[in-house]
Amino acid sequence: MEQRQEKMKEEYAVVLDFLPNGYSNDDRPMFKKTPIVQVIGKENFTLLELVPKKDVFLQPSQEVYIGEKERDKIHHINGRLPLIKLTPTARSEIEHIVQKIVHENPVRFVEFFNAAQPLSTRMHSLELLPGLGKKHMWQILEERRGDPFKDFEDLKRRVKLIPDPEKIIIKRILKELDRNEKHYIFLD
Repeated sequence: MEQRQEKMKEEYAVVLDFLPNGYSNDDRPMFKKTPIVQVIGKENFTLLELVPKKDVFLQPSQEVYIGEKERDKIHHINGRLPLIKLTPTARSEIEHIVQKIVHENPVRFVEFFNAAQPLSTRMHSLELLPGLGKKHMWQILEERRGDPFKDFEDLKRRVKLIPDPEKIIIKRILKELDRNEKHYIFLD
């Protein structure tokens, strides 16, 4: 958790929605409307509003480079986007995209189970995961003491009756996207 304290900029993002004519509630004339792209960052799950380059058309689930170097599809980043401002299309895509990011990067999320630390003398960061209480927390801590978990299957095999670890990671990320949490594990 400590390494997440420093704000890391997103390098890549996944398109949630592309609005070639901007937002529908924008009262400006059609020729003055700016195309908008709503995305989620692949590293920190940052919701962002982007402006594509001229004549670029993007699809939901498409990955785009948004880092500091030359961007091929994105002109600039308007800024962060609260969950409430996502379009219905973006909202319908977000769970699928988060699931895909977690599934494609299992090592990163299994490492959370291997390295998670207490938040206080009464609460452990593992307990922030939906469906994990003290009993699972103690089993995880005991099992990782011997050998770190290799993957989600290893975790499920060694910790009896644990809910699907990949699904609980996804649920936690979606919960954190609401920005109503006291503690954040995966979002900065």
